[in-house]
Amino acid sequence: MEPSLLAAAREAIGFMPDDEGLALHAAGLEAGSRGPLLEIGTYCGKSAIYLGAAARERGTVLYTVDHHRGSEENQAGWEHHDARLVDARTGRMDTLPWFRRTMEDAGLEDAVVAVIGSSPTVAANWATPLGLVFVDGGHAFEIALADYEGWARFVVPGGRLVFHDVFEDPADGGQAPFEVWKRAVASGDFAPFSTTGSLRVLRRV
Repeated sequence: MEPSLLAAAREAIGFMPDDEGLALHAAGLEAGSRGPLLEIGTYCGKSAIYLGAAARERGTVLYTVDHHRGSEENQAGWEHHDARLVDARTGRMDTLPWFRRTMEDAGLEDAVVAVIGSSPTVAANWATPLGLVFVDGGHAFEIALADYEGWARFVVPGGRLVFHDVFEDPADGGQAPFEVWKRAVASGDFAPFSTTGSLRVLRRV
C-alpha cells in the first residue's frame, strides 16, 4: 500500500489499527480481480482508504454503504460518540462531510462510490456480483445479521466476506459480529481464510 495512503488512513477518524487495515487491503487485492468491492459501514472513510486503494490497484471500485447518521454506539452518551460529527443545525450525527473530506485528502474520489442509505434497503435493490463484502456497520446482533443476510449472496465464488470487531471473549467486545461470523462459517458457503486482530476474512467456496 502506498505510504501516502497509509498515512491518510492513520489520520482518518475511525477504529481500525494498522495491521487490520493492511489485512483488509490485502483481502481487497485478492478479491478485486473478481469484481467490485463493497463495505457496509462507511463512518468517516478510514476503512474505505484501505479498500479503495486495493480497488484502484485492481482496476475496479469500492461501493461504501451507510446512512451516515451513526450507529447506536456513536450516539450521544455512548462510548464511541464524537461530538465533532454532530450537525450543529440538526443535532444529529452526520459523517458524510467527514467521509468526503477523507476521500479527497486520500485522492480516492475516483475509486470510491458512496451509496447513501440503509444497508437492508440498498441490499434489497442490489444486483451486481461482488468480489468482496466487508461487514462493519452497526454491531447490534439484528443489524449485523441483516447485513450478512442481505449482502453475502452477492459474493462471487472465490470472493471474500470480511467481518470486523469479531471478539470471541466478551471481555474484549460485543459478541454480535462473532455470532454472525459463526453463522457464515456454519452455512458451508464460506471457509475461514485469515484472522488479523478482530478482522476475519472468509472465502466463498
